[in-house]
Amino acid sequence: MQDAAASRGETDAAAAGGGDFRRHIPRTDAILSDPRLVAAARRLGPAPVKAAVRAAQERARAGGIAPAAVADTAFAALPATAGGLRQVLNATGVVLHTNLGRAALSAAAVDAVVAASGHTDVELDLETGRRARRGRTALAALAAAVPRAGAVHVVNNGAAALVLTATALAAGREIIVSRGEMVEIGDGFRLPALLESTGARLREVGTTNRTSVADYAAAVGPATGFILKVHPSNFVVRGFTSAAEVAELTGLGVPVVADIGSGLLASDPLLPGEPDADATLRAGADLVVASGDKLLGGPQAGLLLGDAALVERLRRHPLARALRVDKLTLAALQATLAGPVTPTWQALRYDVDALRERTRRVAARLPVAEVVRSVAVVGGGGAPELELASWALSLPESYALGLRRAEPPIAGRVEHGRLLLDLRCVPPAADELIVRAVSALT
Repeated sequence: MQDAAASRGETDAAAAGGGDFRRHIPRTDAILSDPRLVAAARRLGPAPVKAAVRAAQERARAGGIAPAAVADTAFAALPATAGGLRQVLNATGVVLHTNLGRAALSAAAVDAVVAASGHTDVELDLETGRRARRGRTALAALAAAVPRAGAVHVVNNGAAALVLTATALAAGREIIVSRGEMVEIGDGFRLPALLESTGARLREVGTTNRTSVADYAAAVGPATGFILKVHPSNFVVRGFTSAAEVAELTGLGVPVVADIGSGLLASDPLLPGEPDADATLRAGADLVVASGDKLLGGPQAGLLLGDAALVERLRRHPLARALRVDKLTLAALQATLAGPVTPTWQALRYDVDALRERTRRVAARLPVAEVVRSVAVVGGGGAPELELASWALSLPESYALGLRRAEPPIAGRVEHGRLLLDLRCVPPAADELIVRAVSALT
């Protein structure tokens, strides 16, 4: 605020003492020679830098800033990178927030992506100099994480893994699925439409709340491609319900495919109701489909684990080429599997007493903030009933837009007319950024 007032004062002084102050606005080429803007042009390209300079000049001509502040204003308006995405502080209390890109990558995964950004040995055997299987080291890490799987494969997201499975195993045939598992996934995409787009026919069995093994058995026939079990991860049906388990379906003479969704590879005491790949394979599933950017805490990817012959059939299908992942995803996935615990793992296990003390320390520097109890959730369609006791900064709702416009943007959640900032998913080093952003709005 003081800087803005000073700028207006300089503008007024220029106008009073030297006639039309707009004559003092530096030329475009002079501003672009500023070393900071020269470096930014190398990083971002010349077009966005020139656009920022011209926007700052227009502000100066309108009297919004002093002519001397044009270069500073242009530099401050530039993004950190040439990418269109901006890093956001996730203070929503939703660990895997789909709108914020779900899992935050670990430092190890980020380093791996940087290392893989140049030329890599993604399909080259450096010993022989010949072509090698794409992503073999990442696939080896996935296989090591789930030894029960006969083979593994990776595509670009969970829905793609299911589409590849349906296309390769059931195009022109039937997929048997319970009516209670005909779910809708993100952004309005519905499982039936997704599967039918592959040329497969759906054979719905049972009812919304009860489906038995006998229902599946009665539907199996010569046209059956496979039985599909879908974990309804984003909702819960209670009351008079029953569902056939994977282990009960394995003796019906057709492959059993289980879409567990969340990417949990092994059982986790924190998530006792969440299916995992190891247990599902142990129960007899021929193929498990999962996501890499949910509870696994890695990049967006679709994981396929199970019977070696089935996985190889999927890998060799022509559609697999269209769904393959790039070198950056493979690098991040391997680092996630082999590296240290992920930010997702840490956020889910954040000590609630430590979180309260941290929140209190931040609130002590912000007169407008209160410390309140909060409830965090997993998000991303995982463990929909799990609630994590938490704490949050409570601010006036009017701060929400200003904080989303901050640098970096800060996303919270609004409840009962108050903006809550839950620090569970915010790196401690970013607390100072939150203090500055809130203080600037006060």
